[in-house]
Amino acid sequence: MALSLPAIMKTTAARLSALYLLLFALCAMLLVFYMTSLSVRMLMTQTQETINDEVLGLAHAYQRGGLPMLVRVVEQRSHQPGANLYLIAGVNGEILTGNVQSLEPGVLETDGWTKRPFTYRRFGEGELERLRSEGTGPGQAEQENAVQDDDKRHNAIAVVLRLPNRMIMLVGRDLGEPERFRDIVRRALVLALGMMAIGGLLIWFLVGRAALRRIDNVSQASRRIMGGDLSGRLPVTGAGDEFDRLAENLNAMLARIATLNEGLKQVSDNIAHDLKTPLTRLRNRAEATLAGKHKVADYREALEATIGESDQLIKTFNAILMISRMEAGHSSESMVLVDLAATVHDVVELYEPAAEEAGVTLEASADESLSVNGNRELIGQALTNIVDNAIKYSTDSTQNPSVRVVLEKTAGEIRLTVSDNGHGIPDEADRARATERFVRLEKSRSQPGSGLGLSLAKAIMKFHNGRLDLLPGDPGLSVVMSFPERQDD
Repeated sequence: MALSLPAIMKTTAARLSALYLLLFALCAMLLVFYMTSLSVRMLMTQTQETINDEVLGLAHAYQRGGLPMLVRVVEQRSHQPGANLYLIAGVNGEILTGNVQSLEPGVLETDGWTKRPFTYRRFGEGELERLRSEGTGPGQAEQENAVQDDDKRHNAIAVVLRLPNRMIMLVGRDLGEPERFRDIVRRALVLALGMMAIGGLLIWFLVGRAALRRIDNVSQASRRIMGGDLSGRLPVTGAGDEFDRLAENLNAMLARIATLNEGLKQVSDNIAHDLKTPLTRLRNRAEATLAGKHKVADYREALEATIGESDQLIKTFNAILMISRMEAGHSSESMVLVDLAATVHDVVELYEPAAEEAGVTLEASADESLSVNGNRELIGQALTNIVDNAIKYSTDSTQNPSVRVVLEKTAGEIRLTVSDNGHGIPDEADRARATERFVRLEKSRSQPGSGLGLSLAKAIMKFHNGRLDLLPGDPGLSVVMSFPERQDD
């Protein structure tokens, strides 16, 4: 995927960055404009208060000495540096004294505060411009005067008062300071927004580029996995963000799929290998029965043997299906509260006749009532398979063959142990292989079975969030079913 600008703008990260940038810019503009307006209003209020103070001072001077005192005070204050404006004009509007050379027409016709800021020129600015223009040509002087005329005009607000002798007094203040403040804020706003725009675009591009690079890595890994490499995994950077969490979940899913596929492959291989013998035996028996002349009893015996062999095959396939369902984590049966002590007594009672016939002593120790959340039928099936194996493989014991089932509670779990005193499984590697499908450690295979009993028990324990352990005995073997303890216990 090319990391171009159109591709980056299609990413969620870039769109979110653009949205956040836009919202931030709008909020910043509103805040700056509000602060600017508030500051200008505050300066205008201060300006008006300053003008009112000046008017009060001039009013006191007029009260003390009349018009002559007022004129002297105005002339004195006019020569002081500052932004204040003073003007005394005649009845016809002719400027008599002050620091204002000219006013915008109509200002002196008002009474009280001017309705809006007006333009004016300070006293002496026109003479300075005239002296400057004497050294230039007529056309150039006119152009420079026009430019300077625009530059030298100022804005101000003022209050216009009518004196008792019909003369006019204007007291005002220049607005250069508020206007300069507004210009500074405006330039700062433009500069800040420009920097935010450039920074936002850079962050936008970098975030989109990084997101696209990670998506490219995920796409490449996905193509390898779809090509058949189930050992491949999605890259995890270790940042702990949503991409890493998604990759970790997908990797866990891929590991689960790989495990299921490996189990399916093993099942297929085991079915092809271990079921070939009974199917061949069925065919040979049927062929031998059809060959030659036999009595009706012989045909009946052959059919009964065929039915028995078929039943064993059906049991094998049912066990395979149940193991697949357990390993996939799906079951149509409901999870209820299972009394393990009652289950132990039921299984032991069921197998007592078979154990007695085989000369095996079957005992149970499950006096304490312990319960788990699970499926009673599945737990009973697992315990049945384990007890059946223990009875079969304890008959070769040199001592008195015995099988013992013990239910006990340990730290954080409930353990159901089936122990026998047979030859056991001394090799640790063989004990690990004993729970795989179709694995039969008995070389002669004189005992009946398909090698799925412990595999089914292991799948059932995994379904119940427990585990199945094969531990060496002295002598014999101990098969331990460990259930997690219920939270409300």
